[in-house]
Amino acid sequence: MKIFIGADHRGFDLKKTIVGLLKSQGHEVVDVGTHEEGVACDYPQFSYEVATRVVKNADSRGILLCMTGIGHSIAANKVPGAYAALVYSKEAAMFSREHNNANILVLGSRYISENEMIEIIELWLKTAFEGGRHLARVEKIKTIEREFLK
Repeated sequence: MKIFIGADHRGFDLKKTIVGLLKSQGHEVVDVGTHEEGVACDYPQFSYEVATRVVKNADSRGILLCMTGIGHSIAANKVPGAYAALVYSKEAAMFSREHNNANILVLGSRYISENEMIEIIELWLKTAFEGGRHLARVEKIKTIEREFLK
């Protein structure tokens, strides 16, 4: 699977670990930054890069990392077709895929240990969208999105 990943300075160290893990599992990983360790940076540019690339590359996914994940979630969800889910547990990761068809996983390094993060990512990547009754709900989200794109 093609995975786009981005992090600000607060998620930089975890990003290095996650990129290595994903590559070892055979995923094609595109690291959009930051590439500067220890240098404060603004997260929205990485949110935008990951979100736009996920939207333009069918069947790809994105991962965003920062201190809380809140800002990344807000910024990434401004890109039409990007469905970023801020997740703090394996159960939420599973439901974000099964029920909401999230294509971007957002994680906050302050609230999740590295081991939990790895478990969440692995579960999120292998979980499929259920469709069924959830498809109608996801379509309603897309209707809202289209309304504001007019």
